[in-house]
Amino acid sequence: YLYKAAWATYLHGHNSASIDDARFFATRPIPAGNNVWEWPIHKNYNKAALSDRLRTELENSKSVAFLVVKNDSILHEYYWDGFSDSSHSNSFSAAKSVVTMLAQIAIQKGIFSGWDQKVKDFLPKLKGEYADELELWHLSTMSSGLNWDEHYKNPFSVTAKAYYGSDIKGLMMSLAIKDKPGRAFHYQSGSTQLLGMCLMEATGMSLADVASDWLWRPLQARHTAKWHLDSHNGTELAYCCFNTNARDFARFGKLMSNHGNWNGTQIIDSSFYPLAATGALDPNYSYAFWVDPNQPTPVFYQRGILGQYIINIPEKDIVIVRLGHKRGALENSHASEFRVMIEEVLKAH
Repeated sequence: YLYKAAWATYLHGHNSASIDDARFFATRPIPAGNNVWEWPIHKNYNKAALSDRLRTELENSKSVAFLVVKNDSILHEYYWDGFSDSSHSNSFSAAKSVVTMLAQIAIQKGIFSGWDQKVKDFLPKLKGEYADELELWHLSTMSSGLNWDEHYKNPFSVTAKAYYGSDIKGLMMSLAIKDKPGRAFHYQSGSTQLLGMCLMEATGMSLADVASDWLWRPLQARHTAKWHLDSHNGTELAYCCFNTNARDFARFGKLMSNHGNWNGTQIIDSSFYPLAATGALDPNYSYAFWVDPNQPTPVFYQRGILGQYIINIPEKDIVIVRLGHKRGALENSHASEFRVMIEEVLKAH
């Protein structure tokens, strides 16, 4: 894993991941179906220019895609750096929300008994003093008590081992649940990896196949997506690395803004909506969605480390997707470009 990390670092010029990291990984396709739903184009598509403040922020943060959907139609759409409406980009941690949505669907299907089901029902070899107490909701809300240090730039950290290593299951089973679950919020990619492993164990399917059957095909996606694996024919990196384009990413936003309903079909039960849209143990984080309680209108969103955003503003019927190479500094859990996007889009619409 150190060789892979070193090679990626040499190409990137810094020791963190990149939106085109799929070239370093084996991947598994997430097939789209034949029943494709195309986004309508808004009557005012790209007619109004982006504000100078917003465009400057997007360009300074090395954005590659910016998409605004209003009333289920594409209102704004801009690309940079050779990207287009079909260019794949890595979701990074925005995939955490996808895994939680799949877990909710597993509950609806009776595969999971509920969010309070014990993790050891699926991962009996889980270690640690509090392993017997760990429940599914602890994984989604980042309150698992897992022995995990979320550190992205240290090549010897568990995060680097998970990302660049070749045995994610073995790594996860070597880690202990060292603190009592459900008491404190600690953002940990390992928690989502455990949730993804529970899904794979419960269904007997790969995570990519579960995502295709339960979400990607029902969402009538335009393009086949792909998920990074730890090795050839290996295990999905559940906490990150769902690759697709801005228009297809926006489908997740439309689904969640409409309380789990997709064009008349209830894919995710509406009871999940308040779990996603309201902070849990931390006011800024819910069931794998970020929440900004300081906005004038409710806002919740999926987020990746380099500024991958799928933002829901339900009261305004707006979805924003931004993909890019870097993210600004965090202030009170939210990045500068996120706040600028929200402020400028709400001003204009």
